[in-house]
Amino acid sequence: MWSPSVNLKFCLLNAENLFLLFDAPPSPELVTRTESAWQKNSTSQYENKSLRKCQALARTLLEVDADIVMLCEVGGLESLQNFNQLFLKGAYSPALMEGNSDRNIDVGFLIRKGSPFYFDLLSNKSRSINYLYPHERESLAQGYPIKAQSHRFSRDAVELKLFQQNRENPFLIVLLTHLKSRLDKDKVDPGGFERRQAELKTLLEIHQELETKYPNTPQVVCGDFNGNAGFHQPDEEFRPLYETTKLKDALEIDQVPQSERWTFCQIRSGARSEGRQIDFSFLNPAAAAKLKKQSAHIYRYKNETGIEIDPPQNLEAKFLLPSDHYPMVFELENLKAF
Repeated sequence: MWSPSVNLKFCLLNAENLFLLFDAPPSPELVTRTESAWQKNSTSQYENKSLRKCQALARTLLEVDADIVMLCEVGGLESLQNFNQLFLKGAYSPALMEGNSDRNIDVGFLIRKGSPFYFDLLSNKSRSINYLYPHERESLAQGYPIKAQSHRFSRDAVELKLFQQNRENPFLIVLLTHLKSRLDKDKVDPGGFERRQAELKTLLEIHQELETKYPNTPQVVCGDFNGNAGFHQPDEEFRPLYETTKLKDALEIDQVPQSERWTFCQIRSGARSEGRQIDFSFLNPAAAAKLKKQSAHIYRYKNETGIEIDPPQNLEAKFLLPSDHYPMVFELENLKAF
């Protein structure tokens, strides 16, 4: 039976190379094996995420107990399905569409089974980001052909629409992305700046198109932005977010202290650790009005006894974490489903 209003808890997380690919359908007893035996069940070119890290990640998600988990760096739908079945007791419906990643890391969702809504998923992986690298622009200027007239998202920008009786009237829209990293292996775009900026601008175009089509619908624009997109001194590529939209970070709306917003630890030379927020959940005004007060926070990983793990001070400690990113959690309440 449908409810006229819905309360939802969200968790955003870059799960760091969540590959779970097996040569045969995995059985529950797999999770009781040693790490060596665990890895031997796959001959995929992609190494499965370690058993220990999967178990720790599952403990985290089961404790957070979100209705919708928004994930980056998932090794395809099969990996997400296997993680849900082996570690989350099949509590969620996995939803993922393969994107453009050359590392086969996609963005996807876990949606709690039995939730009082249906959902639609739409990919924007084929959408142009209206960008060419400098050497490609130079080739065009000199009259030389290039492979394509524009690039596309490095991964994707996936639209999740929640609805009850009318799929043309969603009561919530989530736009999930994973923007270009700072890696520049081909030495054509220092720090990935131009490509990331182009992807951000296209993401905002999609957001604004959705706002035009659904002017009163709460919308969440979230993901791994691979840079400081926060309100306070954002990196240059993210300035259009504040110049052209009314989106606000859930942590900013809830006035979470700056010192508690970091989602990623950068280990500097000399074993110095620097916490940075690079994962964001931006809310449009309609969604911001539904944010449950004091619900937005960054979850800190715990050990098997439930004690919070200190921030990593070196690469060895960072490697032991379930992921190199920390989950962001927030709640929206009284979403009007009709």
